[in-house]
Amino acid sequence: MDTTAVSALLDRQLSTRSRVGHGLLLLAAATMATITGSLWVTEPALPTRTAVAFAVLTGMGLCWVAYAAWVLTSRRVLLGRQRVVAARMGALFSAVALAGALAVGGLSGTPAAWPAALVFAAMLVLAVALAVRSQRDYERLCRRRAELARLRSPAPG
Repeated sequence: MDTTAVSALLDRQLSTRSRVGHGLLLLAAATMATITGSLWVTEPALPTRTAVAFAVLTGMGLCWVAYAAWVLTSRRVLLGRQRVVAARMGALFSAVALAGALAVGGLSGTPAAWPAALVFAAMLVLAVALAVRSQRDYERLCRRRAELARLRSPAPG
């Protein structure tokens, strides 16, 4: 494979598979945000803890909607940047869920909070591992792109 072919691969936007996946993410996140937001807004008698949980879930859903819309409407080469952003969002949301489960378990003594905390802790470990991997891949792609640009540009002189 010569530098022109590799450069053409780098210049492509998202594959069809990636576009479909991000489209499905957009629909799922919008559905989740709509459902949790509707429950949060239309039920004034919710306990405070439940209302906060619905507000947080609605916010998370809206963040995923914004992420998917950004990826689908991006007009520049992402070079895996979308994976870095998604992995960081996953780590942040897993940490928030873990903190919530630990708070519920510690403050109210709800026994079901501890298994949930274990699941969220496992999700956080996985999300951090994916964030590290995606950051490394992104940096590798950026180095490769710079190398190809250097090879493609004419030598001075």
